[in-house]
Amino acid sequence: MNTPDLSAEVIFRTARSGGKGGQNVNKVETMAEALWLVNTSQHFNEDDKQRIIHKLSARINKDGFLFVRSSESRSQLENKQIALEKLQVLVAQALIRPKPRKKVKPSKAMVERRLEFKKLTAFKKQMRKKDW
Repeated sequence: MNTPDLSAEVIFRTARSGGKGGQNVNKVETMAEALWLVNTSQHFNEDDKQRIIHKLSARINKDGFLFVRSSESRSQLENKQIALEKLQVLVAQALIRPKPRKKVKPSKAMVERRLEFKKLTAFKKQMRKKDW
């Protein structure tokens, strides 16, 4: 299932990030946080929104924003793109519906084979006993 482009609905925040970058780390805000308000999205119906909220509840703050952070790159623009991609992947995974499990009754031959194997095993164990 392809998720729609959420870039129009995402709000970005920036902050200083640790890691490599030398003096640049102390001056430039390169870490990017992508915030997406799930309830006000125009791209999904109410059922999908509830599914996203339920599946990603650990990543949604009390204000209802889905929160993704990236500080992998030295570039703020790249970090924004990475955060947006992570957000899209999370939403796509949350919307995947698992196939319902079909109950299958074992065939008569299969039941017979299993019982025959059990009898054989019991017989082997019986033969190991020492009768004095």
